[in-house]
Amino acid sequence: MSDVRKNALAGVQRMVIKLGTQLLSDKSRGLDQAYISSIATQVANLRQRGIRCTLVSSGAIGCGMAELKLTRRPTDLAQLQAVAAIGQRKLVDTWADALGPHGIHAAQLLITRDDIENRARYLNLRNTIAAVHDLGGVPIINENDTVSTDEIIKITFGDNDILAAMVTNALRANVLVLMTVVDGVLDAGGRRIDVVDNPEQAQKLVRAEKTRLGKGGMSSKVEAARMVTGAGDVLVIVNGRMENVLEKLVDGQEIGTLFVPAAHKRSSRARWIGSVRPVGTILVNENCVKALVQRHGSLLAVGVVDVRGTFKRGDVVDVVGPASQIVARGLSNYNAADVSRIQGKKTAEVRSLLKEEAYDEVIHRDNLVVLTA
Repeated sequence: MSDVRKNALAGVQRMVIKLGTQLLSDKSRGLDQAYISSIATQVANLRQRGIRCTLVSSGAIGCGMAELKLTRRPTDLAQLQAVAAIGQRKLVDTWADALGPHGIHAAQLLITRDDIENRARYLNLRNTIAAVHDLGGVPIINENDTVSTDEIIKITFGDNDILAAMVTNALRANVLVLMTVVDGVLDAGGRRIDVVDNPEQAQKLVRAEKTRLGKGGMSSKVEAARMVTGAGDVLVIVNGRMENVLEKLVDGQEIGTLFVPAAHKRSSRARWIGSVRPVGTILVNENCVKALVQRHGSLLAVGVVDVRGTFKRGDVVDVVGPASQIVARGLSNYNAADVSRIQGKKTAEVRSLLKEEAYDEVIHRDNLVVLTA
């Protein structure tokens, strides 16, 4: 085992495992029950070693297509939701049948983006998953594809790679394993890259492709890596068809591509802020960028140069530097109109202008997550 892998995988207690549609499908495009049983056995073995596994399982739409004998993925939204509803029952039943012989219960959790972005629901999700584990179950998580038309347009995750990254951050899991049908991130010569220090390295190698049944691709996996490693945890992209892949990974065998975590772990609150979609943007100058990144300071009005979007006090906004890079994300102490009024002003001027409604910071450092090195 390399020192990097040894340090990254030592003492794993909580693991999130994401399985894509293509990986779960057999040659007839239905669920590969034998394969799912093999994963269930590995999950049971890891539980015996004190590792709690949470599964993020795609496959509802693919399973529904097989049940309905459809040869093409529907494009009509209502039909797509109906196919997902039919397939989801079969998907969870298959996991329950695979886990049952090991004395493990399968617990279905269907979540939407709003379950992540609403703070109270986010905390409840985390508590529910922990309770499932305490009761001897394994959570089987999927995006709720069977919601109303308005909801699915507004709050979709895009694919289960991003959902898995958000679940990892919510649980403060040590490792996210993205199981796919390739050996990991490949270089220009088609060789597997063992370790990636920065997701930007992998992004340069990503090709704009995705599987026929799935919604994601390698690009979404790299984005998930940014979210997980930035919070201080490990992400591994690995070939899920490899025999005993999860146990080999935990044992330190050099399989898949491991993304090295940041040196410092984010707090639970910071992880939530980093997962929420921003509703506005605050543009700042270079001196402000240095203060945020190098000194981990608060965002002050004097560093603000412009405001975009409409947001309220307490909303999550992006902080963007002069090179159009997203520097940070945080909870604004002001609405968009007030930030515009005080931009570029010193703290004393802000107090004079806004009186008792003034805050010394536009975003306090305790409510700010730096997203760039």
